[in-house]
Amino acid sequence: MAFTPLHDRVLVRRIESDDKTKGGLIIPEAAKEKPAEGEIISVGAGARKDSGELIEMAVKAGDKVLFGKWSGTEVKIDGEDMLIMKESDILGIL
Repeated sequence: MAFTPLHDRVLVRRIESDDKTKGGLIIPEAAKEKPAEGEIISVGAGARKDSGELIEMAVKAGDKVLFGKWSGTEVKIDGEDMLIMKESDILGIL
């Protein structure tokens, strides 16, 4: 299914973190935090100013980004867990 977010929203796939620490210790699933790093899958057209002028998005599909721990809304698209969030929830591009 092709999904395109509206306005200034983006669809993000989380990038999973490693199962081991640098020292070689294995991290159990229960102790892992949800990663705050992801890949942009699709983006909306952008927000609009009061005058109706379009504000273009600063991110594009394929960008790797960092986002806040509690950012976005979790959704399941084609059986895969993803996040929909506003562009302003993205902290930066990697």
